[in-house]
Amino acid sequence: MNKFISGGFLSDSRTHIMAGVGTLSAIAAYLVGDTDVFAMLQAIFTICGIYFLRHTNKNKGNKHGKNSRKIQE
Repeated sequence: MNKFISGGFLSDSRTHIMAGVGTLSAIAAYLVGDTDVFAMLQAIFTICGIYFLRHTNKNKGNKHGKNSRKIQE
């Protein structure tokens, strides 16, 4: 049960999956006529912004691939 709560084998890919599903749902909503092109683009840009924000925070605090706050031995 603990593996299910922590995400299991998809724990590192949650951001990728959510960005893909959000983009596909925005495109699908446009294709079936629920939204116009401007609402679709707004949703896609918002999803991409969240995706790239997540990726930039992932490497924050690292210097040359190492954690700068960790005391080196």
